[in-house]
Amino acid sequence: MLLLDATATQAGTAGTLMSFLPLVLIFVIFYFLLIRPQKKREKETQSMRSNLEVGDEIITIGGVIGTIISMRDDSLLIETGSDRNKIRIARWAIQQNNTPHEKAPAVK
Repeated sequence: MLLLDATATQAGTAGTLMSFLPLVLIFVIFYFLLIRPQKKREKETQSMRSNLEVGDEIITIGGVIGTIISMRDDSLLIETGSDRNKIRIARWAIQQNNTPHEKAPAVK
């Protein structure tokens, strides 16, 4: 009688683990297809925003194109258009840096 109860308990535990296996598998797939690439993009964007320099041409999230003329910790002053209008924007509002920067060659 005790042997039958132990076998039934082991089968129940194995059945419970097998029912959670698809859920765990779906989470792993979501991590590699959605979460990991998004974190990589966020890291690249943060790196781009921290490596901005005066004179870089940028595009804001709103689509404004301008050249950086002054920088502070969390804001930038950009110059737009031929009328030389100046706009102060937050650093997080920068979407893209159009100025190509040469990467330093790797030291061997």
